[in-house]
Amino acid sequence: MNQRRPRRLAPRPPEGTPAPAELARMARTGLAGAVRVARWADSALGPGGDAATADGKATLSDATAERAAAGLGLDADRIRADWDTARLAGLIEVHGDKARPGWRLRAWDRDDSAVLRGWVALFDAWSLASPEPAEFEPAAVAEVVSAMPQVLSFLQLSAGPVPVEQLLDLLQQRVTELRTERCEISYAPGAAGSRAPAGSAAPAEPGPAGDTPLAPLLEWALTALASVGALTYGAGQATLTPLGSWAVWVKLEQICVAAQSPAGNIEQSAEDMLRGCAQLRPNAARAEYRAWLAARPVGSAVTELLAAARGDDALLRGLAFEALRVVGAPAEPEVHAVLDDSALRPYALLWLAEHDGVDPEDAHEVLTREEATWLWVDTAAAVADHGETSMLVRHLEAAVQPTVPLLLDEVRAVGHPRTVQVLVALAAAHPDPALAKAVRRAAFQVHTGG
Repeated sequence: MNQRRPRRLAPRPPEGTPAPAELARMARTGLAGAVRVARWADSALGPGGDAATADGKATLSDATAERAAAGLGLDADRIRADWDTARLAGLIEVHGDKARPGWRLRAWDRDDSAVLRGWVALFDAWSLASPEPAEFEPAAVAEVVSAMPQVLSFLQLSAGPVPVEQLLDLLQQRVTELRTERCEISYAPGAAGSRAPAGSAAPAEPGPAGDTPLAPLLEWALTALASVGALTYGAGQATLTPLGSWAVWVKLEQICVAAQSPAGNIEQSAEDMLRGCAQLRPNAARAEYRAWLAARPVGSAVTELLAAARGDDALLRGLAFEALRVVGAPAEPEVHAVLDDSALRPYALLWLAEHDGVDPEDAHEVLTREEATWLWVDTAAAVADHGETSMLVRHLEAAVQPTVPLLLDEVRAVGHPRTVQVLVALAAAHPDPALAKAVRRAAFQVHTGG
């Protein structure tokens, strides 16, 4: 029986919105400097690199900024700005005092969706892209940040230049609404514990935040949004760029789609749906998988899930096969067909064993030692990219090898493409200095081909 896809409730993209490939080209152009610095850091600061920073850390110290500037023919200030952009866009991930390339950098040249997600991540972090005015209270800055989505929505609906005076009026209205919604308590003498009566406007917020003029804060916000490429700002007016207009539409669409499935992922691609389920509890995630599968033909759904599993993000690999467990028997031919794919083979073998009735606790016995080691590295990569460092340390207990030296020997031999990154992350996370040193040595040997 064919399933009818639910009626789309989300707004249509603005007329004239470029195609995804063109949007990705724009994002690549805007983030070219950040990608350049990220790639320099990948080669110069990676395990075994001879360009370690003066302080022995993989963070962007002054010495590293100067070294990168000399290597790339840029000034150090430009390097620092591009480094910050790369971090906000997920091209570089910093864990403690260690930096490593993000998975988006690996997929940058061939995956338009990874590029666009990176740009949206930068758009979401616009308030971090430019230092907030030091002379203003943090509470006032936070109010403006909270109010800007409405300002951006107005810019998107206007589809053209909007005078800053008009945006300032809208910002003032929205900030007033936010204060009213909070029913702020006055801290004036004799007013302790009092609230504005229900249905009435709350008193103006006392203290610095309530007294802060909004015009300079709006200027800061528009300048920050312009710095990430979301809008152009000058001559007393602001205009969303095509990327900015598309990003605002994406945010509006996410709000509308949220009503269509338990967590709002039914209209998403398989990859985006899986990412949306990454933080859900198992039962909630399975409900999302069922809703997503019910909205599309089984064959195309399975194909899309397996395509997501073939990507660079190890987290999606595990989640895709969890979703395929919900599909059940109809997915069996396609899962059999990927047994020759070394990256998917361990997952497929476990799926098939469970499908044949093997207890999930015993299913790992169908894997060879090499396949189990590959799966351990792949799972560790997912934890390193998306989990807490403590989870990575605990992941050691899941290895089939009885000792760490034996694990390291077999991990080096298995040839997983993320071996170096996993070992570097594990060394950075492990509290035992001797073990961390051994793991770092193994990462160096893999990196140098030893």
